[in-house]
Amino acid sequence: MRLGSGDGSMSHSEFDLDWEAASEEIVTFIQRVVAEARAGGVVVGLSGGVDSSLVAALSVKALGREKVLGVLMPADFTPEEDIQDARDLARILGIEARYVMIKPIMDSFVEALQLDRRDPRVKIPLANMCSRIRMVILYYFANLHHYLVAGTGDRSEDLIGYFTKYGDGGADFLPISHLYKTQVRKLAECLGIPKRIAYKPSSPQLYPGHKATDEIPIDYDRLDYVEKMLFDNKLSPQEVADKTQVGISVVDDVLRRYRASAHKRSYPPMFRQW
Repeated sequence: MRLGSGDGSMSHSEFDLDWEAASEEIVTFIQRVVAEARAGGVVVGLSGGVDSSLVAALSVKALGREKVLGVLMPADFTPEEDIQDARDLARILGIEARYVMIKPIMDSFVEALQLDRRDPRVKIPLANMCSRIRMVILYYFANLHHYLVAGTGDRSEDLIGYFTKYGDGGADFLPISHLYKTQVRKLAECLGIPKRIAYKPSSPQLYPGHKATDEIPIDYDRLDYVEKMLFDNKLSPQEVADKTQVGISVVDDVLRRYRASAHKRSYPPMFRQW
């Protein structure tokens, strides 16, 4: 790994895996989870991004294409490129794909709650509502077919709580939550997912122009290093800042987000355990 070289450059060798072995481990995990649940297959929400594309590809590898259902759920502001990438991915994998436009559902919530979209206070609640509507749709198809919902969260985002509780965080299992975004992209490429999808800039598409880099503390290439040093290597925030040269304020922000989002990664608190 090359860090602190003065030009901000970093080597990705720290994230290298035996990609074939990593794939087979996840495949075995998916097979076990589905078998233990006595489910018929899995449902994956296809966004046209790398995370959902990788989960879909691994699910096909684990279960066969006939047991994987992809669901496209664009909003009216979803880029056509993302919709086409999701369709292309479904075609490449040979899986059935269902298309559900969520705008009418969103509009019904806005009308029922008498919301003013111009009110800046409703921007984030509406964005999270968008994610939760997609979760409801995925569970509809899962219930219909006796399938499980495959979550698409990765370690880079999950550690800082960059997902919607009971939205994209609502799933029956998480096959790639142990992989950093850097690893997700590389594994996707190794599995033959088109590079335009594997290395596409991430975006949850929860409101017009939504980009992940507008909300995460730092771009994924550097975020992965900060998280790995903090949570895997157990270095102090100052040591991480010195090694990555991203600044102590960024490292502190990552740590703050991790602590503040702990509730999103845990079962709701109970008065008494079962």
